[in-house]
Amino acid sequence: MTKVKNILFIMADQLRWDYLSCYGHPHLHTPNIDRLAEKGVRFDRAYVQSPVCGPSRASCYTGRTVFSHGATWNRVPLPIGELTLGDYLRPLGVRTAVVGKTHMIPDREGMARLGLNSDTEIGVRISQPGFDPYERDDGLHPDGVLKAKGGKLRYNDWLWSKGYDGDNPWNDWANSADGPNGELLSGWHLKNSNLPARVKEEHSETAYMTMRAQEFIEESGDTPWLCHLSYIKPHWPYMAPAPYHDIYGPESFVPIVRDECEREDPNPVFQAFMSMEVSETFSMQGARETVLPAYMGMIKQIDDHLGRLFAWLEETGKDKETMIVLTSDHGDYLGDHWLGEKELFHECSVRVPLIIYDPRSEADATRGTASDALVEAIDLVPTFLEATGAPSANHRLEGRSLIPLLQAGTPDDWRETVFSEIDYGFYAARDTLKVGPSDARGYMIRSEDWKYVYFKGFPPQLFDLLNDPLELNDLGRKSEYEAQRRNMHALLLERLISRKNRVTMTDEETLALRRDEDTSGIMIGKWAP
Repeated sequence: MTKVKNILFIMADQLRWDYLSCYGHPHLHTPNIDRLAEKGVRFDRAYVQSPVCGPSRASCYTGRTVFSHGATWNRVPLPIGELTLGDYLRPLGVRTAVVGKTHMIPDREGMARLGLNSDTEIGVRISQPGFDPYERDDGLHPDGVLKAKGGKLRYNDWLWSKGYDGDNPWNDWANSADGPNGELLSGWHLKNSNLPARVKEEHSETAYMTMRAQEFIEESGDTPWLCHLSYIKPHWPYMAPAPYHDIYGPESFVPIVRDECEREDPNPVFQAFMSMEVSETFSMQGARETVLPAYMGMIKQIDDHLGRLFAWLEETGKDKETMIVLTSDHGDYLGDHWLGEKELFHECSVRVPLIIYDPRSEADATRGTASDALVEAIDLVPTFLEATGAPSANHRLEGRSLIPLLQAGTPDDWRETVFSEIDYGFYAARDTLKVGPSDARGYMIRSEDWKYVYFKGFPPQLFDLLNDPLELNDLGRKSEYEAQRRNMHALLLERLISRKNRVTMTDEETLALRRDEDTSGIMIGKWAP
């Protein structure tokens, strides 16, 4: 089989799977992403390992589940010993870089223990989860955060070069609007979401990151590369530049998914998350309607810029040697189920778009098709390894390569469930529930027809997806579903005990070590020759 030379790994932050026209949104038209789906495979049931930025991305980069790799939340470092995409691909001569967000922080304690610092080449790569930080930018730079980081931001430098003033144009121009009396209206306040950002569209974060990705590809020349183009939007602050801020109005909004029955004796953890400020805000009359124009506009803007990037790849012929992957790190409740943000396990939070274009002739048979296989974010690393011809790391990786699905359809032995988890020790919900930080855990297992959510110390949730696809009726405490809960709990337990923790030795090495006992002269329990 031929090998893929390059990989363009696109991730849009907080992009719901159902807010693209190729996934069925009736009014938000994304023709360039749709065209990518027509050239590749659209995966209709793709799930993240955790519906939170940092741990989800860590799983995308390591191919391992969250409590396996240990980066359980945004500010929890990925342990220094975990291997990521760059570690796997760099030995093949693949230049592996990030343009945009990773939302991960370095394991400074581990680095100090080994005498490493971020001024060295290896220190830089370790502190940037294995990527060469071509344009690392997590997109969260209010004045206090920027000052704590030393006040340096390349995007701000670029904005200053374009004539924007102020100490922090990211905050004052890209994520603020003009008030009626000349005052700044911050994008951090949701009531301002439907106003246009002060920055020109061509100078917005989405335009800038697309430009930088193209520059990276151009600079790479004939060197193989993986470019992780990681868009900051449509993540909050929800603020789009003109003309994208008001393309969409009420006539283009899909109905909200929630019901009063969900608030009648809810699961305690669900109740605690509904009681958080962001959920109460999104449950207010008019809040969702104010945010949606910006959210949808930012998605449309990403599609337009991807169209220009895709056209350039085709003009240069690079599309014929580049695998293109488009996905998200999680969804966005947007008021569904009386919730804001993400974190819990409803489909709008834990399910993501995933489109893969494989340029090789071996994938011609599946072009323009949709797969209903249950796939996970941890499948991306083994997919990239197989596509580039990198050595297998099955003793460490917990996902499966998607190459068979891209070339011949779903294998007979494909997985029958998907898994996700959360460490909610960092949320106000934990305080409400009065549980310790190490006890604030939740786990989801989803099969073809059922979804089961186990919260440590609290009743589970159970949803009959066949008869209740909107997940409005929680059967987690209904006595007549006890047998189904036991069945799903057993599937969850099987998944939990299947994690891979012997990461420093392959299965082949393990078997060889056992055989060595017979020839080494070490004899245990033998009675006589």
